[in-house]
Amino acid sequence: MVASRRAALRGASPALLVGVRAALTVVSVALAGVLSATAVASIHMARRIVTPAVRVPDTRILALDTAAQTITLSRTPDTQLPGRYGLFTSGSSTYVKLGSVLSEDETSVKRKLLTHVAGDAHLSPDAAFSGWYFDRPEQLHLPFTPELIGSAVGPCPAWLFPAGEGDVWVIQIHGRGTNRAECLRAVPVFHALGITSLVVSYRNDGEAPRSRAGTYSLGATEWRDVDAAVGFARRRGARRITMMGWSMGGAIALQVSLNSAHGDSLAGLILESPVIDWRLVLEYQARVLHVPPTVSGLAIGALQSEWATPITRAGSAIPFDRLDVVARAAELRHPMLILHSDDDGFVPSDASHDLLMARPDLVELRVFEVARHTKLWNYDQERWSDSIRSWLTARALLGEAAGSPD
Repeated sequence: MVASRRAALRGASPALLVGVRAALTVVSVALAGVLSATAVASIHMARRIVTPAVRVPDTRILALDTAAQTITLSRTPDTQLPGRYGLFTSGSSTYVKLGSVLSEDETSVKRKLLTHVAGDAHLSPDAAFSGWYFDRPEQLHLPFTPELIGSAVGPCPAWLFPAGEGDVWVIQIHGRGTNRAECLRAVPVFHALGITSLVVSYRNDGEAPRSRAGTYSLGATEWRDVDAAVGFARRRGARRITMMGWSMGGAIALQVSLNSAHGDSLAGLILESPVIDWRLVLEYQARVLHVPPTVSGLAIGALQSEWATPITRAGSAIPFDRLDVVARAAELRHPMLILHSDDDGFVPSDASHDLLMARPDLVELRVFEVARHTKLWNYDQERWSDSIRSWLTARALLGEAAGSPD
């Protein structure tokens, strides 16, 4: 068969052979173009994953009524949520607090303003919706001190909110693309229970020092900065320490739990909308953004390969296997409470459910609905706070001088 084809080609006219060669050239160029485009897209995705994120507008201010103290926003899955939130703005104000939804239609949502906006105020139309609510520690009206935690990359800023007798602490760890202010919502709950709160920063988050590469390692190196905070807490008198991690902060807390030399002083973990398996999260986000599986797979492969770090600009290979805590469930030794919404929209709750199945002896999961990523407190503050209080109480992790519940 092959010989007959070769004979046929030998006997073919020069014009036919020229046409065949031209067609093969076109196909080869097209294939090379596809492969090149896929590689470029994969590198772009890989770099985005490890590059510290900046806040980008995700909604628009459609109307501002300073007389009624209301604001109308474009409708999104977040802006339509019940509860209290924040809005990053530019112009006369940089941040305002938002209250309940007053009215809505297919394209807009009107909410109550909880921050007074003056009559002559001007706000840029572009804004970013936030679950932070509190954006400065002074807004809690609780005593606090600024601290510096010595780590391998340098001094990492922290806020210390003393409470109780000072022997029971919680260390709070913020998520990707945010800073310490994300954690302020939880401080009053712990303070009322007599638990000292240490709200920390870590490398490359915009507050703590920059690493040499200036990129995230998704918890694989950041945990060392938080481990330094554990040591700080112990030197200040902490005997029982709970870690609370938000989103990527959950991944960091889990790595501290698995790797810290201070493990004997860790009493437990509270994880809010946590990243437990990065590959699952990245594949989910790729689907949401309609990124082909080939592109996301190549991006993850490049990030976990040492040879590709100059291309991805990651400081070192990302150890996705080591960051997959479901696969490492047998190594866990600290009890944990997971708070996760099945409607998260950013970090799917699948791995939280999987970890519960793998370690029902250690893991307690409180499932929320409707609430979106790291907005569980905002959506249902009472249930969120009660979940933490009851879990801490059941494990005798309260301070000696707990006050009335928040």
